Amino acid sequence: MTHPDNNVYMEHLWTNARLATMADDALGLIDDGVVAAKDGRIVYAGPAEGAPSTAQKITDCEGRLITPGLIDCHTHLVHGGNRANEWAMRLAGASYEEIARAGGGIVSTMRATREASEVELVASALPRLDALIAEGVTTIEIKSGYGLSTHDELKMLRAARALTGHRNIRVEPTFLGAHALPPEYRGDSDAYIDVVVNEMIPAAAPIATAVDAFCEGIGFSPAQCTRVIEAAKAHGLAVKLHAEQLSALHGSALAALHGALSADHLEHATDDDVRAMAAAGTVAVLLPGAYYFMRETKLPPIDAMRRHGTRIALATDNNPGTSPTTSLLLMLNMGATLFGLTVVEALRGVTVNAAAALGLSGEIGTLEPGKACDLAIWDATDPADLVYRIGFNPLHQRIKDGQ
Repeated sequence: MTHPDNNVYMEHLWTNARLATMADDALGLIDDGVVAAKDGRIVYAGPAEGAPSTAQKITDCEGRLITPGLIDCHTHLVHGGNRANEWAMRLAGASYEEIARAGGGIVSTMRATREASEVELVASALPRLDALIAEGVTTIEIKSGYGLSTHDELKMLRAARALTGHRNIRVEPTFLGAHALPPEYRGDSDAYIDVVVNEMIPAAAPIATAVDAFCEGIGFSPAQCTRVIEAAKAHGLAVKLHAEQLSALHGSALAALHGALSADHLEHATDDDVRAMAAAGTVAVLLPGAYYFMRETKLPPIDAMRRHGTRIALATDNNPGTSPTTSLLLMLNMGATLFGLTVVEALRGVTVNAAAALGLSGEIGTLEPGKACDLAIWDATDPADLVYRIGFNPLHQRIKDGQ
């Protein structure tokens, strides 16, 4: 444990807490722990013995659990419209194809997103964001992908960025122009990828921090996704990939080959895919909300991920079509009940491993000196409580950058 210079005056001490630092291979539990912060950064996180004792403000946590602020590392939070009526149609027996022919599906979200102004996109996203903030989320990734034109994709990315002016949260915008084929390019996906690569990515580079693509039979081929990845890297952007959700195209191995931060979904990933991800350090982002909502039956290869040492993250995949959830805590429970994750795996999946999936391991995800003082303080002492409960929010207080 690194001890602070006690001559350095602390701005805030959180004392009498049980810390889950995530700073080892498990939860990094410390009883009777203290967190000290200055200038929005953690200066100390460890046992009370040896901790700073004076500060401008001291908060007695009364034995509560402190974890790093939660990280939702895969969302589509910014979008126009609502697809609840389509869901009702599906429940009544309509097929996806029938809904699509009636103007539904991703085309309906695209249309609503194109019609919405940037201000309207921000306003509609805020209630969804507030629900996540209320559960202790301090960092969120937000993808574009419903504009499907340069103008509207950039509008989505700007709206994602603009949310930080309304709420104290870190937003990581990801460009997902290669999400679906817009109607105006129907039958010519290569021509659309030309636009994504030559026009959209250069325009998005000053706003986005990463580029994603949907590598799937109903999305884009591995060869097309390779073009997207290469263009992203040429513009200095990190890459990630939607992969193996519906079929085994080995997009996750492709992601690993190119040093992607993450490959996401992964229900159809093979042992070789998982091995490649582990070797490359590519995080497996699991999305149990989409698995549940779509009534999928093929589980992601969790045992292979454990065997090869692939890091596992969890996220909401908040989107209007396949995972309309705004509860990362619910994803903890679903990750355990549906995918068989342990308490340790689930909690690391929304903290340290989620940080890695965003390329932010040096900034957030653990309670360690030098990192942002992003904390979630819980009305609980046992970390298992956060995974065990369904529809219950035990958050006591959320701290972002020491505030």
